[in-house]
Amino acid sequence: MGNIFTRKRRTRITEQDRAVLQLKQQRDKLKQYQKRITLQLEKERNLAKQLLKDGKKEKALLLLKKKRYQDQLLDKTENQISNLERMCQDIEFAQIEMKVVEGLKVGNDCLKSLHEAMSIEDVERIMDETQEGIEYQREIDEMLAGSLTQEDEDAVLAELEAITQGELDLPEVPDESLPDVPEAADEEPEPGQGRSPQMWHHTELHIFVSYDEGI
Repeated sequence: MGNIFTRKRRTRITEQDRAVLQLKQQRDKLKQYQKRITLQLEKERNLAKQLLKDGKKEKALLLLKKKRYQDQLLDKTENQISNLERMCQDIEFAQIEMKVVEGLKVGNDCLKSLHEAMSIEDVERIMDETQEGIEYQREIDEMLAGSLTQEDEDAVLAELEAITQGELDLPEVPDESLPDVPEAADEEPEPGQGRSPQMWHHTELHIFVSYDEGI
């Protein structure tokens, strides 16, 4: 049975981290010293007032000189604190810059490996093949769609122009209606009425001529 809880990976402490930690510790000590001096100066100032009230001017003057020296120490302490804080910030920012440079280096190596895997010639070949495939597909689409070339389009327009011109040359159809033609009545000959001798003679002559021509 494996461990349910996994241990967290320890963060590696660098020399820069130790330096920043020491600088911050020194800064904190100086701030504590600054606070203690500030309280002491306030007490000595109040004591100097009391000495003046008591008429002890010399002691009050000596105490104020001491206070003046401590004020100068307080100013120096403030400058030291500012220097330490600025140093900490510079180191921390340098660490960030170093991580950025490392990231850029990794990215640059990755780009180099990608460029080695695919050269300019490969890219040009792929682009040419892609263009050929697009043109081939366009030709197929044109064939399936039955699209006409420019020459075919010109021929169609010329034919249309010829048809249009031919219709313009035709004579106009008159608007007047034609007269009605009476229908011929199919009259059967009445019983007893036969063909005339001339009609029989014409028929016999036609049959005789046809027979003679056949011979």
